[in-house]
Amino acid sequence: MSVGEAPTLLPRGTDGRPRWQRMVAPAAVAGGLLAATVALHVRDPHAAGSWGMCPSAALGFWCPGCGGLRAVNDLSNAQVADAASSNLLFVASLPLIAYAFWRWSAGRFTGRAWRPSAATGNVVAAGLVVAMAVFTVLRNLPAGSWLAP
Repeated sequence: MSVGEAPTLLPRGTDGRPRWQRMVAPAAVAGGLLAATVALHVRDPHAAGSWGMCPSAALGFWCPGCGGLRAVNDLSNAQVADAASSNLLFVASLPLIAYAFWRWSAGRFTGRAWRPSAATGNVVAAGLVVAMAVFTVLRNLPAGSWLAP
């Protein structure tokens, strides 16, 4: 600590900001997800029209997100099998989403940002696009109708 500099009780990261400032974004994301989950728990998306009409369902096909609101509602009621029945891709991706959020938050907390390589980002993005495309095609075919919400 140099002369005239006020002491700080909060650990500083490599960017010089105190921990509480670095944690604002993760806290805001967690708060937003919590608010959305509570809203989906309180207002059941299983009731027709409770959250409006899905544009892709109105056009006659199931997109990779169809059933996602119902899956969140089912998970908030501890009905994992029902959630998987609503949107298997969403439920299966939750561990990856949780891991990415944890790594990002931990990096913000410690001040050492999590920066995956560009190659890793490209592979994950490509894998996600392929998985979503395959899931969409399968759930719209008669053989994959069990994947439809």
